[in-house]
Amino acid sequence: MNILRHPATIVVLILLVLLLFGSKRLPDMARSVGQSLKIFKKEVKDLREDDDTPAAGADSSGPTTTTTTTGGSTSVAGSTASSTQDDTPKG
Repeated sequence: MNILRHPATIVVLILLVLLLFGSKRLPDMARSVGQSLKIFKKEVKDLREDDDTPAAGADSSGPTTTTTTTGGSTSVAGSTASSTQDDTPKG
């Protein structure tokens, strides 16, 4: 990226951005990007705090699995909501 080290290149890029977006829209765009970054940082911080503290009343031993056998067919039920695998035997 040696091209960005030259001061004339940076000036040309700034002028190009001004021509493309106009001087009236640039402050609005910068404000919008700033607000988006603020929201993103807050959400990342909240996710990290959620990972550090376990949910109240949650069992920390991991996901549980229940297997039921009825009349030759077996069904498996897990406690995780993201499980989409079909464990029902085919045949």
